Amino acid sequence: MNSPDTARLALDGQSLTLPVITGTENERAVDITRLRAETGLITYDEGYRNTGSVRSSITYIDGEKGILRYRGVPIEQLAEKSNFIETALLLIYGEFPTEDHLAHFRELLNEHESLHEGTRKSFQGFPPHGNPMAILSAMINTLACYNEEVLVLEDDTSFENAAARLLSKIRTVAAYAHRTSMGKPLLYPRPSFSYCQNFLHMMFSDPEFDAEFDPEVIRALAMFLILHADHEQNCSTSTVRMVGSSGANLFASCAAGVCALWGPLHGGANVAVIDQLERIHGAGTSIDDLVERVKRKEEKLFGFGHGVYKSYDPRAVILREHTAKVLEKLGTEDPLLDIARALEERALSDDYFVSRNLYPNVDFYSGILLRAIGIPKNMFTVMFAIGRMPGWIAQWKEVRDGNSRIYRPRQVYTGPPERDYVPMEER
Repeated sequence: MNSPDTARLALDGQSLTLPVITGTENERAVDITRLRAETGLITYDEGYRNTGSVRSSITYIDGEKGILRYRGVPIEQLAEKSNFIETALLLIYGEFPTEDHLAHFRELLNEHESLHEGTRKSFQGFPPHGNPMAILSAMINTLACYNEEVLVLEDDTSFENAAARLLSKIRTVAAYAHRTSMGKPLLYPRPSFSYCQNFLHMMFSDPEFDAEFDPEVIRALAMFLILHADHEQNCSTSTVRMVGSSGANLFASCAAGVCALWGPLHGGANVAVIDQLERIHGAGTSIDDLVERVKRKEEKLFGFGHGVYKSYDPRAVILREHTAKVLEKLGTEDPLLDIARALEERALSDDYFVSRNLYPNVDFYSGILLRAIGIPKNMFTVMFAIGRMPGWIAQWKEVRDGNSRIYRPRQVYTGPPERDYVPMEER
């Protein structure tokens, strides 16, 4: 009989005892590290949905209960009480920063917020309507060329400088990508502005005047970034860790994360939500008709369901409340919010959706909030990348500090068996 800390695999008359790992929140995993060496077998788990690839102390998710915590702290508390830089340092270092550490890191952000003047020519080399995600990924790698010290991080001080450079410069690159596409001049950041205010300044100010932003808008942007700061081993985060496991530098690894995030099934999901809500509004589509088409599988309902959460995504709960508050504060109305609320109410009163665990996810309301702030739709995924950067840095650091082996998944080969080369004249 197996102990609670072991599992037994029986195959071909042989039995193998495998250890069972238990995490902080009593998550259990069968450790198959020695499986291939002792049996010649590997496991098959397409998409890795049942495979734990790492032991991580950064983010905890309970999909059944709708729980998300950064370093043990509930996302609800961070969204209400924290700011983006404090949350970033919590993710990267595992503890809340002291007042001195926070002040020092802010100084580093101010020191590194400007881009080398040579990069301006790089922005000019992109087509006027080039995709901002392509520009973001390319420019992160380009920045490493102008900051060669980030390629080799020898100690904690050099790592923190590299992390501050990346966190600070990504908002500058993002704003410049937008302004390049609009044919507007590139503005220098303002050291006196907060992280989020500085980004909005570089996005929307003009050389002749500084745009002014309601504190509620600045706070809403910070909350958006906090909600997206990390989310366990998702596609882009796993990409950052895999690239980092090769010894690749922080900038290259995070540039790869941007490319993974670019996909419409990952970072581009809230764009699909807005597109659908705009179609409903423009055509005057009945919510009931849409729901019935979805149930008949004639149309997909974007922003519902999640690969991890089997109940309400806790980030969606926060966004739903704060999006309405921001619109009210600004004295504006967005018909898409009314449609989204009606759609949510209708779907969650239907057993078809509830029985399939199809609840609103973070993407369902995030696009409406970004619209309220003034962010154009082609920048939505870029905003996701800015928010996710602290998590990527933390995950990269965890790989580096753990001295892990290079990641190397196995496969089950299904191609043809051995065969001979066929000369051209015989094909």
